[in-house]
Amino acid sequence: MTPTNTLQNIARIALGAMLCFTGTGHLTWARTAFIAQVPQWLPLSTDFVVVASGVVEILLGLSLIVWTKQRIAIGWLAALFFILVFPGNISQYVNHTDAFGLDTDTRRLVRLFFQPVLVAWAVWSTGAWMSWYKKQSL
Repeated sequence: MTPTNTLQNIARIALGAMLCFTGTGHLTWARTAFIAQVPQWLPLSTDFVVVASGVVEILLGLSLIVWTKQRIAIGWLAALFFILVFPGNISQYVNHTDAFGLDTDTRRLVRLFFQPVLVAWAVWSTGAWMSWYKKQSL
């Protein structure tokens, strides 16, 4: 397994805590705001999508924090999760939906550029990217 340094471990734990916090928001105080982000074309109940994604966020967050032996796989799963929820962010921008203080198109557009940061954070902090890179170099 590719080792990680102290900064990566702190970043991994911080990402895990953030996911637990936002996942809890999906299930409680921010549920309505998250419902506003679910793309209208998705053929599922918006409430189901919000609850399910909240549960996944909490599980990913806890896994990032405590399941260190599987951190590389969890890093890839977290990155995939961030990619899969990106259409919700795009939908919020395209449909001009206000939520989370994103009440202008400019703010919604700027937010779109943070999703790749989350993907990079997941694969860097868990050592997933370096593990993949080392395998490619062999």
